[in-house]
Amino acid sequence: MTNLTETGEVELAIGGMTCASCAARIEKRLNRMDGVEATVNYATEKAKVSYRGESVTVKDLIATVEATGYTAEQPVPRRSGPAAEEAGAAEEEAGELRPLRQRLVTTVVLAVPVIAMAMVPALQFEYWQWLSLTLAAPVVTYAAWPFHRAAWMNARHGAATMDTLISVGTSAAFLWSLWALFFGTAGTPGMTHPFELTIARSDGAGNIYLEAAAGVTAFILAGRYFEARSKRMAGAALRTLLELGAKEVTVLRDGGEFTIPIADLHTGDRFLVRPGEKIATDGTVVEGSSAVDASMLTGESMPVEVVVGDSVAGATLNTSGRLVVEATRVGADTQLARMAKLVEDAQNGKAAAQRLADRISAVFVPIVIALAMGTFGFWLGNGAGLTAAFTAAVAVLIIACPCALGLATPTAIMVGTGRGAQVGILIKGPEVLETARKVDTVVLDKTGTVTTGQMTLVAVRTEEDEAEVLRLAGALENASEHPIARAVAEGAKQKVGALPVPEDFANVAGLGIQGIVEGHAVLVGRQRLLDEWEIRLPADMERAKAEAEAAGRTAIVVAWDGEARAVLEVADAIKETSPEAISRLRALGLTPILLTGDNKAVATTVAAEVGIDKVIAEVMPEDKADVVKRLQGEGRSVAMVGDGINDAAALAQADLGLAMGTGTDAAIEASDLTLVRGDLRTAADAIRLSRKTLGTIHSNLFWAFLYNVTALPLAAAGLLNPMIAGAAMAFSSVSVVGNSLRLRRFSAQS
Repeated sequence: MTNLTETGEVELAIGGMTCASCAARIEKRLNRMDGVEATVNYATEKAKVSYRGESVTVKDLIATVEATGYTAEQPVPRRSGPAAEEAGAAEEEAGELRPLRQRLVTTVVLAVPVIAMAMVPALQFEYWQWLSLTLAAPVVTYAAWPFHRAAWMNARHGAATMDTLISVGTSAAFLWSLWALFFGTAGTPGMTHPFELTIARSDGAGNIYLEAAAGVTAFILAGRYFEARSKRMAGAALRTLLELGAKEVTVLRDGGEFTIPIADLHTGDRFLVRPGEKIATDGTVVEGSSAVDASMLTGESMPVEVVVGDSVAGATLNTSGRLVVEATRVGADTQLARMAKLVEDAQNGKAAAQRLADRISAVFVPIVIALAMGTFGFWLGNGAGLTAAFTAAVAVLIIACPCALGLATPTAIMVGTGRGAQVGILIKGPEVLETARKVDTVVLDKTGTVTTGQMTLVAVRTEEDEAEVLRLAGALENASEHPIARAVAEGAKQKVGALPVPEDFANVAGLGIQGIVEGHAVLVGRQRLLDEWEIRLPADMERAKAEAEAAGRTAIVVAWDGEARAVLEVADAIKETSPEAISRLRALGLTPILLTGDNKAVATTVAAEVGIDKVIAEVMPEDKADVVKRLQGEGRSVAMVGDGINDAAALAQADLGLAMGTGTDAAIEASDLTLVRGDLRTAADAIRLSRKTLGTIHSNLFWAFLYNVTALPLAAAGLLNPMIAGAAMAFSSVSVVGNSLRLRRFSAQS
């Protein structure tokens, strides 16, 4: 086993946990180890362990978990490809749900007649109680065996968990019934007793509690089964992400085409993607052009045109042309795998609210056992009779099970982060949810966030035919590789279609381009280029040029046949969705601030167009974090949205960092939330989802606490039948999970 050296993290798959108390106990034991910090998540059944120093090994961590009474192992590295994920899902189904379902089916088949006979006096034939014993015995032994085994295992280590409550409660009811049948009067032929679903005190005289033992087991197993199913449903987004990938890939080797499993693909391999096929992994197009549908990965509905030199992501769909792609990232390094890892890490984390619930659960069980003993002693001492005292004590044990408390937070986090991944929002950790609630200011980087980050032709100022201007100017610019020339050429193509080929072309360094297009002598560039040809700008074009430059745009002058014809304005265009995004952020109670290294004129123009009032311009990249720190010093809770390497420090400094998924890896790594699409509206969706998830956690905890606070006194007062208590307990757990699953209906507004 490899030693843990220096610092790092390891993830362990934990087996045998049955409630939040189990998770709290394992976490406590791991954290007692020198240099170890651990969090254990009951919902995902994983422990995330951070370590320092060289004295601890993975073997030591596993031994500590096993000494606590549970199992632990390092998860097998995930193989790439959906086939592996399907196999993993099948193994999980077989390992968790199948035996639980078998026990549940057995319990329901046997317990229903027992409960029916106890509830309906008409069904109580002469020896009905003995048939009840025959049917209930397998339920309390075989079906409830996981509870008894866990209770015994915990008892050996001096601990008590929720399983202790279930085991003690059902065993007590069953053993009492055995005593009453064999040594009391309950076994007398013709014995009957009524069953009333009422909250009222009863001394339990003449009763047997087989229906309580069988019914409680049935209700709790049903709750456990549906909780397990719900956990799988909550994690479905992660599996869906991983299943997006291709299963096989056609590689080009030694002049031939070979189909190989995706797991055998390596960085640098060139592979073929035919129309209708998924792109196998992240790479760069080296041959061909096509439109790529990335909606399954980013949620973007429009296909993206790609040509040689463009990057493509694995799991996206090639819709038209034939592509040859060179693999740049494979396996765990791909965008798809990193997205899945972000989701998984978030689901393995813990919010502060969950840590509080875990601490309560850890001390809750011993208190409840003491309360049950106190209840039994109180009623016995007050002359209520042995059976009445026993009934109240069993009800206390059963109704106190902290299932709902333990599931309140992790299920909401799992569903919220999973749903976020499906709509293009990757939440890195549950603490993000709490931060999102407090944010009141959002700082927005300009380039690539509010704007496209690419030079774009935004206006044509001319008295001539605009199409003619674009044809002639675009034809010359299309022959140049300069970014501004590319912007003009692309804008011309979009508006007039195919461009003519210049008959002559010359690049004038630092000034522009000149050439012959369709018999016209054309000049495109700075005013100085026209000055060299002694061509003067008319007054209206002088004004247009000055206005464009005052707004921070690049003004390009177009002339042909000795006469100035137009002024083209090129700028980093504002994304179409940015004004709506700012409006949505304001609706969430946030104050938007534009932060940029550009000059004040450019920043002010962009801010005015999208509806931002406050601008901080001409900020050096290294000073952006200081701006965020200054805002925090003013008492603001700051969210930062950016996409570049120069935004990474500010994203890390902000209370909540949101990185555009179209940005750099450095920005994404430094952020708390990643917006897969380059659409700023997703920032508002992300904050909305975070707040909604946190609200679900709070409502879950409220109802879980309210349930225990309300039900325990009723049980202690002898006003709850043990079976009703079991049903209520199981229902509370399922209701918490159901409330969390409502987050699956969250829909992005963008």
